[in-house]
Amino acid sequence: MASLKAGSKFRSAVCDAQVMVIKAPAGEHTLLCGGVAMLTGTETAAAGAAADPAQLGGTLIGKRYVNADESLELLCTKGGQGGMVFDGAALEIKQAKQLPSSD
Repeated sequence: MASLKAGSKFRSAVCDAQVMVIKAPAGEHTLLCGGVAMLTGTETAAAGAAADPAQLGGTLIGKRYVNADESLELLCTKGGQGGMVFDGAALEIKQAKQLPSSD
């Protein structure tokens, strides 16, 4: 369980992925990468931590990841092999908003 707030940085315990929180809901939440809880700057990975092969969707540097209702938004600052999961639901890459036509 992690308390997420804007500006917080997290890194994966099983791959190179690193993210920064842009927007987050209040309260305690579970943030996973590769099926393993993400770490804050001072935490260290447990010995023998390994990624879940089913959770290796990958994260791409520079992309923003959001949950279904977009109450959470993460910016990937370093890519990795692990897929992002927030409270049991996979995060998706945030899609660009359509601009209105200029007709």
